[in-house]
Amino acid sequence: MAEVATNGSEVLAAPAAVPAPAVFSGLKVQVTVPAGRAEEAVAFYKAAFAAEEVSRSTHPKRKGDGEAAALLCAELKVGAATLLVCDQAGDDVPAVGKEGAAASGLVLRLETDDVNAAAAQAATAGAALQGEVTEDGCGLGATLVDPFGVTWAFASSTSAKKCG
Repeated sequence: MAEVATNGSEVLAAPAAVPAPAVFSGLKVQVTVPAGRAEEAVAFYKAAFAAEEVSRSTHPKRKGDGEAAALLCAELKVGAATLLVCDQAGDDVPAVGKEGAAASGLVLRLETDDVNAAAAQAATAGAALQGEVTEDGCGLGATLVDPFGVTWAFASSTSAKKCG
């Protein structure tokens, strides 16, 4: 609402300051698996994608197998990408369900020079190949669903250059 000056003219309030936009330093994909399955998921991603474990955080009060503290999250490197694999610790973040991440429209894409070998490696580790490895104008591709319901699209490294 405008104020009225003593000379009868309106005094308009200064416009509200526009906040500066948030600045992000990166994007990490987080896969939350059902409670108690984070260690299993980490082992799967290491076997399926040759993931390297960078770090892990544990819950000091929850116990996993044996007497070790239960895994909360592990940070994995898959190629140049980072993948966080986390145990569902509460209801604040839902775990991937039976419908899988693809039911929400989320599909994780991995690019590789050898789609056939990558698909075979992931299948050997426990992923389910959906259909066959196919070739289109962009190169080879394959779709797999891992044991935790996450859908992975494998694509030829060259397809990024050709198609996108």
